[in-house]
Amino acid sequence: MIARWSYAAGFLLVLLITGRPGFTQPGDAAPLHRAESAITDIMVHDIFSPPVASRIYLYTNIAAYEALAKAHPGQYASLYGQIRSFPHIPAPAKLTRPSLSAVYAFMLVSKRLLFSEQAVEDSTRAILKNFHVPSAHISPALYSSSLAYGRQVADSVIRWAEMDQYRETRKLPRYRLVNREGKWVPTPPAYMAAIEPYWNKIRLIALDTCSQFRPPPPPAFSKDSGSAFYILAYDVYQTGNHLTADQKDLANFWDCNPFAVSMEGHLHFALKKISPGGHWISIVGIVARQQHMDMIESAALYTLTSIALFDAFISCWDEKYRTNVIRPETYIDAYIDETWRPVLQTPPFPEYTSGHSVISSAAAQVLTSWLGDHYAFDDSSEQEFGLPVRHFNSFTEASAEAAVSRLYGGIHYRPAIETGLLEGRQIGEWVVKKIRLKK
Repeated sequence: MIARWSYAAGFLLVLLITGRPGFTQPGDAAPLHRAESAITDIMVHDIFSPPVASRIYLYTNIAAYEALAKAHPGQYASLYGQIRSFPHIPAPAKLTRPSLSAVYAFMLVSKRLLFSEQAVEDSTRAILKNFHVPSAHISPALYSSSLAYGRQVADSVIRWAEMDQYRETRKLPRYRLVNREGKWVPTPPAYMAAIEPYWNKIRLIALDTCSQFRPPPPPAFSKDSGSAFYILAYDVYQTGNHLTADQKDLANFWDCNPFAVSMEGHLHFALKKISPGGHWISIVGIVARQQHMDMIESAALYTLTSIALFDAFISCWDEKYRTNVIRPETYIDAYIDETWRPVLQTPPFPEYTSGHSVISSAAAQVLTSWLGDHYAFDDSSEQEFGLPVRHFNSFTEASAEAAVSRLYGGIHYRPAIETGLLEGRQIGEWVVKKIRLKK
């Protein structure tokens, strides 16, 4: 894998992309897609963990959707009354351009949640310039009222976001390792501390509890060479030793590790990559463009997918730190072959269940509910990292590939993958049933 572009070059490219004139029609979704791309680029630069990245996508997309839903009350439903404690946001008092209000609300929320505020401001200015072109037909009064309503929506969503326990979890004690055989410990090369051990305390959106779809317990740990656990670890070991070229490509395509660390001598440096949730948000953008969706339908699909990703991460992280299963790399090094290393860098949190499996399956359920069981698409999400486009015949096929990539990458045992797919499917089905956006 190659590192993402440099900070300066990256945001120059964001400005070139988002600053291009042309999305002047009221229903055109281009500014929303460009806003999504801009915050993804900034998140990669800022290095947010996968769960935290899902939180950013959640609140930014909800803000955009709510601003647009007010303009389509007969077609799309507000999240008020569907999500616990979600605020009632009144319709605008003055005439507005909903697309402008929505994108502005999206960017204001992102500015509150991201570290690189100046980069957000630069991207916001570039996007808003497109509403000033002559063909946009927007008067100064309409422009001003649209921004004012976008700020009203953003402020409401930000106040609601601040009550989700995120700030409180920042103050909790550092995670203490469980000093027992079979439990997770940090892995090379950086031996990073546990990521988000208290994520199950974050407020859910659609699920009733974080253990609502709790998977069966993982296989019991054993270092006996005849045990089921040893056989599972040996399967990871043998699979990693006999990968085909396509399996290696597949593993790298779905790596999505935003905090991978590379070493040169005594130097450590980050390889900045898109997060797992960011990959699926990119897929939403790809298919929305392919279907020529207008802004409100695109926003609805981004939002429903974001909800599934967010709840899926909470459910998965609840299981990870409850069962606290040792990673294959640690087990294989101790009991099979101390020289073995996985193709992918092992992420810094427990093994069971597989996060990629859970969140990919959840997102696939949402997208399938919207576009059908056999929707084919080309996934170009990883092209900017030097990886080729992959074709999928369905979202389920893509989620299954994302899941098995963790076996090929050497970072999960099969049960974590298989049960993770089921856990994610149940979450996705629940989200689709619970949250109704289209009327």
